[in-house]
Amino acid sequence: MPTPTDTVAVVAVEPEAAAARRGRAAPVDAVLADAVDLARQAALEVAEPGAVGEHLGISADGERLLSHAFACSSMGYRGWQWVVTFSRAPRSRAVTVSEVNLLPGDEALLSPQWLPWSDRLAPGDLSAGDVLPKRVDDPNLELGYQATGDEDADQLALWELGLGRPRVLSLLGREDAAQRWYEGSHGPDDPHAQQAPAKCTTCGYLVPMAGALRQVFGVCANEWSPSDGSVVSLDHGCGAHSEVDVEQRSEVVELPVLDELGYESVEIERRTAEPEQAEQPEDDSTE
Repeated sequence: MPTPTDTVAVVAVEPEAAAARRGRAAPVDAVLADAVDLARQAALEVAEPGAVGEHLGISADGERLLSHAFACSSMGYRGWQWVVTFSRAPRSRAVTVSEVNLLPGDEALLSPQWLPWSDRLAPGDLSAGDVLPKRVDDPNLELGYQATGDEDADQLALWELGLGRPRVLSLLGREDAAQRWYEGSHGPDDPHAQQAPAKCTTCGYLVPMAGALRQVFGVCANEWSPSDGSVVSLDHGCGAHSEVDVEQRSEVVELPVLDELGYESVEIERRTAEPEQAEQPEDDSTE
């Protein structure tokens, strides 16, 4: 790397720790601050041609440690900066390039934070053939034989253990599911439930659930209901309730009747045209 050859007065600075104790920021090193051309040259060696723009300023990072910032002119990197960090040894005017980085500025266009694919999946994203990774420490599950302290939950755990499943829903898993279902489209706040004439708890199509969730939920088995085959809360409802009826209205269709007697008669005066007699000319002759 080229080094500046001009003689620069050395500025006495206090150590960074002492400056921090005094509540002041690290001082700007004059030798490093004047090496703008050297910083640009260092950025040009790393960046693609035409990607280093105007000089944006400097920032003191510590004792005899300073960074120069240049605008990035590359397409798609609006707001990004080329940052060249300099340092120098005590009582030396030789400038050393420590790092050259492309960093985002305050108004930089950034990509979303990267997440593993297992964390990016949302409910409804799973399609045919997809397999989710097993969560060994899933807080929503517990061993089937583990007692929870809840009588209903313990009985459910023993029953499910007989089915051969090593893990069943934990208390946290049941609470999360119940909250999600109750606040969803099959809970009491759905428009169908708000306008329903009766609740699901009195409907003959409600299939009770097993376990602790049966106290709040059931399954709809009415093919005419928009909730058919779904878990519904007992205070949900719809217009397909088995015990609700509507008022029967008789619809009598009156056929059109032709009134042949009540029509208005109109007499038409007929005049018979008589042949006009030819007028006889008066005979003025005298006999």
